Amino acid sequence: MIRALSITRSIHDWLYSSMSENMAYFIEMVLIAIVYLAIFAVAGLFLVLIERRVAAWFQLRIGPNRVGFQGLLQTMADALKLLSKELTGTEKADKFLYNLAPYFVIITALMALAVIPFTQDFQAFDINIGILFLIAISSIGVIGILLGGWSSNNKFALIGAMRSGVQTISYELSIGLSLLTMILITGSLQLSEIVEVQKSGWLIVQGHIPAIIAFMIYMIAGTAETNRAPFDMAEAESELGAGFHTEYSGMKFAYFFLAEFINMFIIAAIATTVFFGAWLSPFGITESIPILGVFWFLAKAMVLVFLMMWFRWTFPRLRVDQLLTLEWKYLLPLNLMNIVIMALIVWLNLTIQF
Repeated sequence: MIRALSITRSIHDWLYSSMSENMAYFIEMVLIAIVYLAIFAVAGLFLVLIERRVAAWFQLRIGPNRVGFQGLLQTMADALKLLSKELTGTEKADKFLYNLAPYFVIITALMALAVIPFTQDFQAFDINIGILFLIAISSIGVIGILLGGWSSNNKFALIGAMRSGVQTISYELSIGLSLLTMILITGSLQLSEIVEVQKSGWLIVQGHIPAIIAFMIYMIAGTAETNRAPFDMAEAESELGAGFHTEYSGMKFAYFFLAEFINMFIIAAIATTVFFGAWLSPFGITESIPILGVFWFLAKAMVLVFLMMWFRWTFPRLRVDQLLTLEWKYLLPLNLMNIVIMALIVWLNLTIQF
């Protein structure tokens, strides 16, 4: 379902009154795609700038401070540089798959972004299997990484791609189980309904200790899912160069690079929606002032993004065996026990109410 503000409702009415229904629907989809592409580009550049600022802060450096006021246009200059770079590749690469791989990564990130509820009126598609859709889309994204590493005909890229595949498949279990723990409270996979349940209190509060444990596991697994330090074995510079995108340059490299930051934002946005009430403010004023909903959503999401950046510049990189041991011997059993505890809490509350 496409939700619209008053201005978008006016555009909707004008389109359907001026042309055929099919053509109006097609133009609406194109406009929505353009809006989300713009959000994707701006958010990616902004997050790269924030990452560089946070890195400088942790390392007692100044960071970007030359291009634009306080370096605000530095990432824009970097993007223009990547646009102007030559698209190179290896002679023995599988050309079709080599060129296809970056689009797998970028399209899956865009599809996941489309179901995120920024406010009650700013959500492209509110489907009744929202959480399941997000988990499924995140599983498809790793195909682009595997294709890019394999088709490059480079042993370092292949090793990075295989590491990423193993890591993603492993930590998807913890992400899915931690979200399932919270779904037991809401009884719905639809993101808008999950937010509605939280009008009486954020789920991280309603769910007591199991919800806090689920949130901690989700953030650890989400950081690993995006191949960010200390779980960046797929891109270990000291071992693999750039990892799975070693042979990419120009905008194809930029697609992989931006997708990592957008995926980091998506992980934070899902946590904001499921654990912290999405656009709902702690003061109950979002309903009367809708624009504040965007502010609260982005504020919560950026705090979680900062937390993930904090991980990167604080902890050393794990070895592959340590990375897999953390998931299969610790996070997965803890998640399973946590789901049982949450199910008992929900069942006891329902029994008492009955």
